[in-house]
Amino acid sequence: MTEPSPAARLAAIQARIAHAAKLARRAADAVTLIAVSKTHPAEAIAPLIAAGQRVFGENRVQEAAAKWPALREGAPDTQLHLIGQLQSNKAAEAVALFDAIHSVDRPSLVTALARAMDKADRRPACFVQVNIGDEPQKGGAPTAELPALLAEARAAELPVAGLMCIPPADREPAPYFALLAKLAADHGLAGLSMGMSGDFETAVMIGATQVRVGTALFGARA
Repeated sequence: MTEPSPAARLAAIQARIAHAAKLARRAADAVTLIAVSKTHPAEAIAPLIAAGQRVFGENRVQEAAAKWPALREGAPDTQLHLIGQLQSNKAAEAVALFDAIHSVDRPSLVTALARAMDKADRRPACFVQVNIGDEPQKGGAPTAELPALLAEARAAELPVAGLMCIPPADREPAPYFALLAKLAADHGLAGLSMGMSGDFETAVMIGATQVRVGTALFGARA
C-alpha cells in the first residue's frame, strides 16, 4: 500500500477539522491548522508548503533558525509558531524569528519577551501555556497561578492572544480542553491553542482556534 502524499494528508486533516467544526456549529476557517514540523527536514516541509499549508510549528529556536530562512524565501507568507518551551536567554532570537509564541509560562519569560519586543519593535502573538493537568513534569503555569501571570503579561504589554495546553496523555482530553476554554473566557481571551494529532477533532468541537498537528501530517518521527 502506497503512502498518501503530503497534499493528500493535508487535505484529509483539513476535512476532519471542517467536519468537527460543522458538528460544533463553527466555521472551519475559525480554526488554524499548525503543521508541527519539529525534527522534520526542509525536504519534508516543502511539499506541504507547495500544497498550500502556511502555518508551521517548531519546538526549538535553533532548529527553526537553521531550517526556515531558506524555506521562507520561496514562501514569504508562511507563519512560524514556537510551540516548545522557551528559555529566557533565547527570547530575543524567538521574537526575531517567530510570528507567535505558545509557551509563555513564567514571569521571568514575560520580562525577557517584553524587553526583546521593545528592542526589536516586533510583537509576535503570545499564548500563555497552562499546565492544565497540574503535572509536575510538564511546562506551563499552574492553573492557580494563571491570573497573576496574565496580569504580569498584560502589564508588560505582551500581545496575549490566548491560552495553550497539553492535556495529560493517559486521560480523556475533553474535560481539560473545556477547562482551558472556561479559563480563557473568564479572562476575556479568544485564542485557544489546544489539540494535537490524536485529539484535535475533540479540541475543535470544544472551541480550539489553533490545533497543532505533526504526526498525522508528516508521519511518525524517527
